Amino acid sequence: MHRTTIERRLNDAHRRLMRARGELAVLDEQLEVVNEIADDTRIRALVAETPVAAKEHDEASRQASAMLRGRQVLVDQIAELERRQEDLLERLVVGPG
Repeated sequence: MHRTTIERRLNDAHRRLMRARGELAVLDEQLEVVNEIADDTRIRALVAETPVAAKEHDEASRQASAMLRGRQVLVDQIAELERRQEDLLERLVVGPG
């Protein structure tokens, strides 16, 4: 692979990695809020013992779980981009082989 192609792919991987890390930071902040809401609704459901309170807790818990799954997908993408970046850096410095 030509050096310019490697450099272009490396730049692309770096941009995607920075964007994904930014998305992860935002998602972590949102997840913190959603987890707090889920905890609050859990306590209200325990105290109130009503179907409505239980339903609110279930919905908040499902939302938190969905966000955690999405977070894991993003973490996996970041790990893959980091591996790709390392591979490209190695090819750039050492050469193919």
